[in-house]
Amino acid sequence: MNRIVYLDNGATTMVAPEVLEAMTPYLTTEYGHPSSIHILGLNARDALNRSKRTIAKAMGAESGEIIFTSGATEADDLAIRGIAYANRSRGKHIITTKVEHPSVLRVCEGLQKEGLKVDYLNVDREGFIDLDELKARLDEETILVSVMLANDEVGTIQPVQEVGAILRGLGHKVYFHVDAAAGFTMVPMDVQESGVDLASLSAHKIHGPKGVGALYVREGTNLFNVGYGYVSTSSLRPGTENLPGIVGFAKAVEVALENQEENIRRVAELRDLLIEGIEGRIPDTILNGPRGAGRSPGNVSFCFRYVEGESILLHLDLLGIAVSSGSSCATHKLEPSHVLTAIGVPPQDAHGNIRFTLSRYNTREDVEYVLKVLPNIVENLRRMSPLSRHS
Repeated sequence: MNRIVYLDNGATTMVAPEVLEAMTPYLTTEYGHPSSIHILGLNARDALNRSKRTIAKAMGAESGEIIFTSGATEADDLAIRGIAYANRSRGKHIITTKVEHPSVLRVCEGLQKEGLKVDYLNVDREGFIDLDELKARLDEETILVSVMLANDEVGTIQPVQEVGAILRGLGHKVYFHVDAAAGFTMVPMDVQESGVDLASLSAHKIHGPKGVGALYVREGTNLFNVGYGYVSTSSLRPGTENLPGIVGFAKAVEVALENQEENIRRVAELRDLLIEGIEGRIPDTILNGPRGAGRSPGNVSFCFRYVEGESILLHLDLLGIAVSSGSSCATHKLEPSHVLTAIGVPPQDAHGNIRFTLSRYNTREDVEYVLKVLPNIVENLRRMSPLSRHS
């Protein structure tokens, strides 16, 4: 294998060189605790606060509204359970969607077992929610709406701004949570303009380190503390902060915002080149999700009929191309992806799903290499498939 073409950035990304460089001092010489009052501790606290400012600025927030977590999964849990427990005297109704990440869906399912009512909004063939259905589901008992920014499987960018406007127009407070892990820095979002009260973020999706994320919590949000223990700098998330990871996260955000518009444009061009190339060279393919501006810049999701996605994945892997089949967090399951099921893809077609996810480090040569080898892989696998018209 002479080359690696990494097109699984929706699962995780390489750590950017600038990020590693920024983290290194806090793994070696700047090892103080942010709560200590000696010079190393003060340096650590200063780095923590600088990181908060950087991440907050990227979404139009204030630095005091950022809580660092171990990742978006923990942030989702803190946001959803925190709102549910703190506001149960006002209502016990939550609205989310059928295409959310499992880190949202599993929390909601757990709350249902505790007696809360959860409505799951349907989506259309491209993965978009229906705003009229959202309005119809809202009632006096509703305390939270949770809608992801961009779908990690099929790339659909949800109408976050419109959802926020609907909720602001109600006669009572309904908190708005957005899982932004799959879109942060690539799908611009301003929490003030969109009316978002809580937003979950992840570092490793944007060329930062694994094991660190953040939750934006709008000032004044009534959020219950769902975790207990030693309080360092945040009572809502006790424990000693992962300072090297936090510094790396902030640096990843800083780098992503440099030439952001140009990076988004270039990645979207590669996305469209890959989509057009697959549709033009391989028959019997189904593009999952929308086209154009409604799609996350780096996401390409196809179902290849008459063949198993995992077989395609393994053949691509042998040629140095890394992709995913199905959900990035559920690739060991045999049942079809819940997202593909929700958008109406038949089970027999959903099993042929491959997701290609690009980043700013990918090149046109990467896409051309995929388009060179993929058609033969699919054609050869279809010849062996008992379901294929090619067999």
